[in-house]
Amino acid sequence: MPNAAFQSRNRELLESLETSRQKKRFLVLDGPLGPIAQVEGVGEVIVLCSNNYLGLANHPEVVEAGIKGLEQYGAGTASVRFICGTFACHRDLEARIASFVGAPAALSYVSCWTANEAVFPTLAAPGDVVLSDALNHASIIDSCRLMNKQVVRAVYRHSDLDDLEAKLQHQADKACRWVVTDGVFSMEGDVALLPELIDICQRHDALLVVDDSHGIGALGKTGRGTPEYFDCLGQVDLLTGTLGKALGGAAGGYVAASADAIEVLEQRGRTSLFSNALPATVACSALKAIDILEREPERMARLASNTAALRAGFARLGFDCPDSPTAIIPIMIGDAADAIAKSNRLLELGVMVIGFGYPVVPLGEARLRVQVSAALEPEHIERCLDAFAQL
Repeated sequence: MPNAAFQSRNRELLESLETSRQKKRFLVLDGPLGPIAQVEGVGEVIVLCSNNYLGLANHPEVVEAGIKGLEQYGAGTASVRFICGTFACHRDLEARIASFVGAPAALSYVSCWTANEAVFPTLAAPGDVVLSDALNHASIIDSCRLMNKQVVRAVYRHSDLDDLEAKLQHQADKACRWVVTDGVFSMEGDVALLPELIDICQRHDALLVVDDSHGIGALGKTGRGTPEYFDCLGQVDLLTGTLGKALGGAAGGYVAASADAIEVLEQRGRTSLFSNALPATVACSALKAIDILEREPERMARLASNTAALRAGFARLGFDCPDSPTAIIPIMIGDAADAIAKSNRLLELGVMVIGFGYPVVPLGEARLRVQVSAALEPEHIERCLDAFAQL
């Protein structure tokens, strides 16, 4: 029989979530994800909650590239990288990523979570300190938790440069000081103050790590992310990112850094030493997605135009939306149950937007998070705004 205490605490948590109307429910899609999707039990909806920023998740060329990769390399890698799990497509993808983001080298992973999880446990050493933005992604937080116990962990207030600099000065005796931040913060939609962070890190001889998962393919004139947006390409010590959002949306992540740092990750990083390599079909799809982004820069312009149209519409309707240049638009609600109720009502009206509450966001700061896609047409935007007007 299962342990009684285990059963009791699980049941208590689930009943609490049900009572407070905060229990998450999985919506099941019956078909590919684009600007619209078919949801079981609901029907056709306009999608305002996906990471498909460039509309490439179901692009025919991206799908075909994945099929060809499946036919050429098979369904799985069946090995870790250093044994027999490195295929030509991995080498090609990593070279392409490095070139695209302006780094000397790159290493692919099955997700950005595992990429982030590799960084600090592998590269930070006893006597170092890691300073992390208070609103960083959970994968960065977990990476810091997995570090050697003799590495000092510290958190600076969100985008507070004075607090960061004070903490760097306080840790001046450390062998190596690291600063880590999201490039685009996934729940707030705001952008890290990258030029200032680069300046601070250079003055304090600190290393800067940026997770640009929501920036790559979604920010910057040609989609090269937060560094391009600030004209800082090549000035970040370690960049991590995902292939599972703008770049095709399948899965996968990467670290882009110096050749030595990448080789240390290859030799000592547990998330790649003890886990199978990125599926070849995903690598091939991601390569094609980068091809399309470079060939069709107008996708970035459409993404910006669609984002501006939705922001303007929400403002006219009186919603509280923090300003930002990104494709993430948080609509602040406050109460988690209210945010989820509004999300459910929007679904009834044919618009898929998710309500987020604690622990994803702080207590009292529940919100609807709108994510914009270049694939949205003007009529989609009009229908979405009509639905929001009925809340």
